Amino acid sequence: MAFDYAPPKYAQVVAEIRRRIEGGDYPPGSLLPSEHQLVEDFGVSRPTIVKSLSVLRQDGWIDTQQGRGSFVRGRPALADAERTRPGGDVLELAETELSGELVQAGVKTAPLHVTTLLGLPPGAKAFLRQRLLSQDGEPTELASVWLSLDLAAGTDLAAPELLGESIRQHLRARKKVRFDHAAERITARHPTGEESALLQVAADAPVLSVIITVYDATRTPVQVVDLVLPGERRELRDAYPFS
Repeated sequence: MAFDYAPPKYAQVVAEIRRRIEGGDYPPGSLLPSEHQLVEDFGVSRPTIVKSLSVLRQDGWIDTQQGRGSFVRGRPALADAERTRPGGDVLELAETELSGELVQAGVKTAPLHVTTLLGLPPGAKAFLRQRLLSQDGEPTELASVWLSLDLAAGTDLAAPELLGESIRQHLRARKKVRFDHAAERITARHPTGEESALLQVAADAPVLSVIITVYDATRTPVQVVDLVLPGERRELRDAYPFS
């Protein structure tokens, strides 16, 4: 049985910008048009452009410099490989650059997998900041960021407003925390009742659970990012060279 499939708008924008880079319209070293110009050029929303630039940056096509814009790097070695990093945007982009809403922010009893990963005793409380992300008006991701109470203290993470920076940047500025590396685990399961309602999926629909544990340079876990993605709307891709 054949199915008609239209790529998401951000993927269409990515493909067109890549075509323009390879075609010489945006030569290596040149400055890409501003986000505002790209919004007008492609007739899409700003969050779609932000997502597109994030993918191009992750895949090595462009390099973004704070206050200057995005510069073309040229065709990367794995240019034809499509890669998706579910946690990349949540970890690296400002909250205001991601389309969606804040669901909750405060102290909660952490689930067992979170306390285990953060090195807390079972049943301990931790700080949770949870957002429901969307694309073109459709919920695409439930992102829950868990921190120890000590790390969350003295920050703006309990504020109801979206941050103008990523949580990583906020913790670096407020708590002098430097993220060193992350470990990711992906499983498939059915959603909880709350996840089903927020993501607008059936109770027996498959979801992808992406658990990312972030460590500092001393290998101490400082953050757990728990992502839930509708399995029927998302796919994960990766590519890597052989040594």
